[in-house]
Amino acid sequence: MTDTLPETDARFGASFRRFCEVMQRIAETRGNNRKISLFADYLRSLPNERDTAIAAQFAGEGAFSSVSGKRASVGHRTVAVCAASFCEIDYDLVFRACRTATGSASETIEKLMENLPVAISKRQPELLSLTETEALYYRLEKERSREGKQALLTEAWSRMSPLEIKFFIRVMGQGSLRIGFEARSIVSALASAFGYEAEEVRYAHMITGSLGRTAVLCREARLDEARFRLFQPIAFMLASPVESRAVEDISAYLAEEKFDGMRCQLHAEGAKVALFSRDLNDITAAFPEIVQDFSAKTMPATVLDGEICVFREDTIQPFQELQKRMGVKKPGVGILKKHPVVFIAYDLLYSAGKPLFGLPLTARRAQLESLCEQHDIRRSIAFEVKDEAEVDQFFERALAHGNEGLMLKHRDSTYEYGQRRKSWLKVKKPGGTLDTVIMYAHAGSGKRGGTYSDFTLGISVRDDERYEEEFIPIGKAYGGYTDAELKKLNQAMKPLIVDRFGPTYSLKPGIVVELEFDGIQVNKRTKAGYTLRLPRFRAIRWDLTPADADTLHEVERLAEEKRTAERSAQREHRSFR
Repeated sequence: MTDTLPETDARFGASFRRFCEVMQRIAETRGNNRKISLFADYLRSLPNERDTAIAAQFAGEGAFSSVSGKRASVGHRTVAVCAASFCEIDYDLVFRACRTATGSASETIEKLMENLPVAISKRQPELLSLTETEALYYRLEKERSREGKQALLTEAWSRMSPLEIKFFIRVMGQGSLRIGFEARSIVSALASAFGYEAEEVRYAHMITGSLGRTAVLCREARLDEARFRLFQPIAFMLASPVESRAVEDISAYLAEEKFDGMRCQLHAEGAKVALFSRDLNDITAAFPEIVQDFSAKTMPATVLDGEICVFREDTIQPFQELQKRMGVKKPGVGILKKHPVVFIAYDLLYSAGKPLFGLPLTARRAQLESLCEQHDIRRSIAFEVKDEAEVDQFFERALAHGNEGLMLKHRDSTYEYGQRRKSWLKVKKPGGTLDTVIMYAHAGSGKRGGTYSDFTLGISVRDDERYEEEFIPIGKAYGGYTDAELKKLNQAMKPLIVDRFGPTYSLKPGIVVELEFDGIQVNKRTKAGYTLRLPRFRAIRWDLTPADADTLHEVERLAEEKRTAERSAQREHRSFR
């Protein structure tokens, strides 16, 4: 599976085109084991350590390592406007319509580059190497102006095939390539390619924070040299919905309230403090009051897992208030006063020079409580539970506080970084439901290949003077239905198809879905002005018609109701101290 390179390019190593071809094959392949095998074969074929690092990084982290602090910082609109200009089409009339229909800007651009004569004439594809492609990302990262970034995109695209352009955009986005192949599978592929156990590779990835670095250690048989470093974020432990995991003995779990905030990993040593978000981005500058608080504590080398919440009048405020702090890199005095935040710790990952990942929860909690007492740190309160009735009681109290629900954590669980098993379970009440219509259906991948399993759902604005359309998108969902329901849904869609754009069908309003979600967030970049948190199918309402769909006014009402809901004080009921 090695690349066949022209003699003049052989010194540059493996090609980006081959990487893209492998990613596309993985996207079209059913079965995770087969996907892992394809990537393992590809990794073994690479000629050197540098290519191995870049390939693993591109596949699972993006243009830059998650712990590098670097971003290409090219916005979606910048990419879209540049593509419209490159293809010499109208952005509003043509490009936006195509993107809405496909549900993917990168796929839209791939199709345009593939089919428009003017776009074909502007491209002279070369066999760019992985290292040359990485260099393009570094140039984009250093460029500060939008015009400069668009000039670099135009230069890069002129040297690429449509498939390369699609994946160049996706890798640049610093996240999932949307091929049904995430970091966990990449870890398994590295283990398979270089003869390790998956758990060994997973641990190395967790403590290095870098798939590229882990890949090199695997290739060079130096995995045992992986070391944890302070101020380098590690993958967070994840929780599963309690409904999806059978609980044999509820008394084996401790209960904590699930705070209405943002997950955060705090690293501290002496006066130095760093904060990292769930996606491992450095968010230290965004929360100066937390940094100031912990800097004054002059702590030993410590890593805490916890939550950032807006806290005012002894009460955790709604997530909508925290949203006003998120994305603000250097908040001013006004926003700091209006939306003050605190950090609430609920796990201890590193202390006194030692990683604590392998200790059971009860041992980590004991050390956490001692540390928090000593340095006056807010921490969650863990409650013992005897039975389901007591879980229900704690759950209702959490809701009264305005929190999302409960976390159930197994007493003997180690810190299972990057995993979603039954050690941590979340007990939540849906934030609400809406009756919506299916506007677009997107083709699935992997085991769902050959079916349309991802859907864009819309709400009614037919009587809303602010809009000319009848329905506008409110969210995307790709779960919550059975295989039988999906099959029936695919059949029912056929007479409703208006148009097809690549892997996407545009549908006439006809199928109503009751959509369940965790919450509603303000999002001014969307037509509705809101997005739903974790939307999923609750029921396909064959008994309803599009006339029964909920309206944007209902979305606005639910959002306001959540924002103004009365909350009881936290300290009074000791959900944290």
